[in-house]
Amino acid sequence: MSTSPALPTPESLQGRPVPRVTFKARPDDAWRDLSTDELFKGKTVVVFALPGAFTPTCSSTHLPRYNELAPVLRENGVDDILCIAVNDAFVMNQWKTGQDAGNITLVPDGNGDFTEGMGMLVDKRELGFGKRSWRYSMLVRDGVIEKVFIEPQREGDPFEVSDADTMLRYINPQARIPEPVVMFSRPGCPHCARAKSALRENGIVFTDIPEDQIITTSVLRGLTGRLTWPQVFVGGRLVGGADEVLDWVATTRKA
Repeated sequence: MSTSPALPTPESLQGRPVPRVTFKARPDDAWRDLSTDELFKGKTVVVFALPGAFTPTCSSTHLPRYNELAPVLRENGVDDILCIAVNDAFVMNQWKTGQDAGNITLVPDGNGDFTEGMGMLVDKRELGFGKRSWRYSMLVRDGVIEKVFIEPQREGDPFEVSDADTMLRYINPQARIPEPVVMFSRPGCPHCARAKSALRENGIVFTDIPEDQIITTSVLRGLTGRLTWPQVFVGGRLVGGADEVLDWVATTRKA
């Protein structure tokens, strides 16, 4: 167990302004100073902080789920979603490159100034990490902390309350969470293009997996029992090809 001091309580942070610091970032591979005013002033912002880029829970669950729910969070009044870690700008940029994180703004707190100001800087020397951020999330309105979810301070890396679903439920308990949509498509296929257009025109986020040396017709037949392209899955359920997708979209739009 680390020798870090006790973490602040959510009640001690809520109602306070975020720490005023300057982040050393490299958007577009050029150095740029980002102030907390630029990130928070006049905005409703969700922040989630984590121990480090490339670490298992952060890469497999924490970041991807916030990215997946980002459109729903924005529909419910959130202007931006920030991921903050005590890593330098080069590490954060490289991590984003390998992640599905286009909906997230990654903020490098390389010196730990913001994290220390939040009272969330903890000792991770037993892992060779030095000082890092404890895992937490918060909703910030116009630079003032409204709500904080802090993981319990115990051995290991607890991940129970700072997740995207918990934050969304706080913002809007009735928010509708869309099921994940995946399409297996073939380049140049007119039916695939038709299905993609129907999904995009109706604002449905989907992951397209095009045919290549790995995803072949044989693989598709092994998964769906069908030879035709595209094949679309929603929440683990096979919807079917282009005609079935158009029917599904029409039904979804009426719901």
